[in-house]
Amino acid sequence: MCLALSPARRKGAAQIHRRVRVVVSVMALLKHEKQKTTAPALQGGGDIASAAPDAGGRRATEHKLGRREVIAIIGGLALAMFLGALNQTIVATALPTIGRAFDDFENLSWVVIAYLLTSTVVAPLYGKLSDIYGRRGMMLVALGIFMAGSAACAAAPSMLMLILGRGLQGIGGGGIVPLTQSIIADAVPPRERGYYQAYTGSVWIVAGAAGPVLGGVIAEHLHWSMIFWLNVPLALAAALLSNRQLKLVPVHERAHKIDLTGAALMMAAAVALLLALTWGGTRYPWASQQIVGLIIAAIVISAAFIWWVLRAPEPFLPLAVLNNPVMRAGCLTTACTQGVSIGLTIFVPLYYEMVHGLSASDSGLALIPIVMMTTPGSYLSGRAMLYMDRYKWAPIVMLSIAAAAVALLVVHPLMPVWTVALITGLVGIGTGSSYPTVTVSIQNAVAHQQIGVAMGAMNFFRALASAFVVAVMGAIMLADLGASPQRGGASSSAFIATAASVSPDDLAHAFSHIFAVAVAFLIIGIVALMIMEERPLRTTVLAVPATRETPPRAPAE
Repeated sequence: MCLALSPARRKGAAQIHRRVRVVVSVMALLKHEKQKTTAPALQGGGDIASAAPDAGGRRATEHKLGRREVIAIIGGLALAMFLGALNQTIVATALPTIGRAFDDFENLSWVVIAYLLTSTVVAPLYGKLSDIYGRRGMMLVALGIFMAGSAACAAAPSMLMLILGRGLQGIGGGGIVPLTQSIIADAVPPRERGYYQAYTGSVWIVAGAAGPVLGGVIAEHLHWSMIFWLNVPLALAAALLSNRQLKLVPVHERAHKIDLTGAALMMAAAVALLLALTWGGTRYPWASQQIVGLIIAAIVISAAFIWWVLRAPEPFLPLAVLNNPVMRAGCLTTACTQGVSIGLTIFVPLYYEMVHGLSASDSGLALIPIVMMTTPGSYLSGRAMLYMDRYKWAPIVMLSIAAAAVALLVVHPLMPVWTVALITGLVGIGTGSSYPTVTVSIQNAVAHQQIGVAMGAMNFFRALASAFVVAVMGAIMLADLGASPQRGGASSSAFIATAASVSPDDLAHAFSHIFAVAVAFLIIGIVALMIMEERPLRTTVLAVPATRETPPRAPAE
């Protein structure tokens, strides 16, 4: 059946058609303008409260926390951070007392090594699990395991049980730092994150200054087990406080699978490498079968891990994270600077005692500048990220000043003690300045659902590099003096006694080589930081990773 329209009706239909076309065109134009204004906001220039698509492709909405809420969250994390930082400094001064209590100095270094091994290898695992099950639950698990390990250490009837307890303690303590970094990333946008660095940095400075003093007082006037019993009520209080305050943190769980094979390969390679770096030149010669075998095992297992990562559907360390140029350059920067900081805290007290003749307590006091000045460096760098678009230059300048200052010790290793303390303070400022810049840059560059694994991997590689820097410094000391200190309290005294027959000039010459290694790694860290892309910092938490708006014509600074 054919319907014929009158001329009037045909004219009316044509007008309606034209109006519909106009409406559709206007809607398309508005949609295009919305996309243009939304894209810069997601890359650092907007204040919108929308987020990146979730695992199912839906766009999540973001509730931006106020400053009071953020400070409450950081307050909940403060005690957990203090606990993790204090544990790294309080035990060292009590090691000689522990060795005398068990009459076992041969295995004393394992009290330090056991915690180092387990805390290093579990850091990426905590990051991955927090991406799956949420940060708050994993933080409570970490604190619970740390508390159980502390109780096991305090009640240990033998050196073996103490070492096993320290290993359990490290399994819990290894998750505190990466989880804290990830939780702050959940609560604060990258552009504003530097503002809160002073809060977190103050916790580390208090723990760094109070730990050695508190450990020495407890070991001298009380029983050494009180060092570990002290952790139990602190961990319990930290868990209760974190459980309450971390409920304010938005939960952005993602569907993931745990790559158990990749995790096992990565942990096995790390354990073999850490044992080689820790034992080489101290317990066994570098060319011994034990050390060579461990190095070969680490290489073979690492090759197997790489092979698995390239083939696994969802590898333990995602390729998107490993291939991220900001992740690679940032990890190299923080690994070198952290390695120098830890290496100098081990060898500078020996330098004070052997070259300048200071006592053990005085050398510990002279080490305070490098610990205390880390927080001002972190604070200055964090403020630069809040107000500057070229935020990399603040840590680059401070690290360059630190490298130049340490270079003076290479040329003149017999400088007065006050000058050396000033130089180590500059090193603290320089190394501290790199921490917030690298951490926030990596968080800003990876997808939000991968922040946990990125933070775990960053802390993992940083711990490996620190052990490598200390091993290089120890190998140089071994070549110059025929002895090298271990990571243990009694080993320092034995090392000083071994090198007592060496002339002061030869001692100063040997330590100048140690300072040269520090300069070399600082320069590597500076170059890596200059190469790292300086991407715009987002003003939203949930967003796609920041990228360049236009392809660069020249390498990034």
